[in-house]
Amino acid sequence: MSKSFSALGINEQVLQSLAELKISVPTDIQKKTIPILLKQKEDVVALAKTGTGKTAAFGLPLLQLIKTENTDVQAVILSPTRELGQQIYENLVSFAAHSPAISIASVCGGIPIKPQIERLKEPTHIIVATPGRLIDLIQRKAVSIKKLKFLVLDEADEMVTALKTDLDTLADEMPKSRRTLLFTATMPGTVKQLVQNYMSKHVVHLEADMAQMGHQGIDHKYIVVEPIEKLEVLLHFLNTKEGERGIIFCKTKAAVNKLAKKLAINKFSSGSIHGSLSQGIRDRIMGQFREGFIDILVATDLAARGIDVKEISYVVNYHLPDTYEAYVHRSGRTARAGAKGLSLSIIQEEERADIPEFEKELGLVFNELKKQDAQDREETNLVLWAKKIFKTKPNRTVPVETKEKIKTIFHHLTKEELIEKVLADHLMQHTVASPKMEVPQKK
Repeated sequence: MSKSFSALGINEQVLQSLAELKISVPTDIQKKTIPILLKQKEDVVALAKTGTGKTAAFGLPLLQLIKTENTDVQAVILSPTRELGQQIYENLVSFAAHSPAISIASVCGGIPIKPQIERLKEPTHIIVATPGRLIDLIQRKAVSIKKLKFLVLDEADEMVTALKTDLDTLADEMPKSRRTLLFTATMPGTVKQLVQNYMSKHVVHLEADMAQMGHQGIDHKYIVVEPIEKLEVLLHFLNTKEGERGIIFCKTKAAVNKLAKKLAINKFSSGSIHGSLSQGIRDRIMGQFREGFIDILVATDLAARGIDVKEISYVVNYHLPDTYEAYVHRSGRTARAGAKGLSLSIIQEEERADIPEFEKELGLVFNELKKQDAQDREETNLVLWAKKIFKTKPNRTVPVETKEKIKTIFHHLTKEELIEKVLADHLMQHTVASPKMEVPQKK
């Protein structure tokens, strides 16, 4: 029988919040982490893939360890992106719904700093922050972490570049007696260096059931295409996933913009995010995606973190990522909370040799998906064409008299006959005429 949160040591107030959130069974990383954070004093390094419940693993015990009568900042949680930071903040607030004395603030970059300065004038126990914004606030004397009890580095492998410089600055502001809790999906050498440099010698190392949890429920597939076929194959795939939500990852911002335009032209419900967009636009697009107003998100790896949408049924690698870790974070966007999901990579023949390397490094099995034949592609194009017509808004500029004349022409046709004729006209226009032999001109 699975251990309950009560058996792990979670108190009544937090249990009440979990019940309202319909969270009843702890994940592997939560079972291993929660008792150690509650009962021991050591620093902790926890290795667990995306989608395994790391936020609750550190968030639930932190809520219990906060001394509400103490108005100092007692815990700081550092996040690589504002999107993930906001998500962590919202989760903590929901976990603390029945612990009103605990004050939690989010102070991430990308948005105006003045409202955050005003917020921090109030007593605050827990701060969720991006490293750069926290340093900015400390330098402005808007917040002090000199009495900090807990420092959480979430998704540390995604923050390595920032943390290399920022942790030196932050270390001078924090007491050495703090507990540092590091959570990561992968353990490259750079993260090991962070552990050596900024954590105590007595560190408890925890690891979730990586083989089971990290890719549980994800079907990893690839399809080999010619460069000219890539978009067509993608459109065919998306057509089979109508009504489902997914993320398409591209390598560059330019590729994201180009593909997003193609999807819009073909009337797919989509949006795009990348680092050059303002934070306001990124927040708006992410909100639309979370709320289900758009079905497809086209993104750079910026979005591989901070998206915890349970209903994402597929991820498409329109370009293979540069690192194995990036593939883990991309594919981890699907199959959340025990659901099933698909991670599809659309590759060219010369990239086929990369697949065995991904399998070996990540301990996965990739299955090849055969591309559709010419007839299937033609059928897909016709369906996309029909969908585009269905979603096209009426042109209000055409004069009423002209519309009446056209109606008169079509008046005696049944709906079936009209569809047949429009379809035949479309096919005729898109049939490639056989090239004519040019007759040499006399000089």
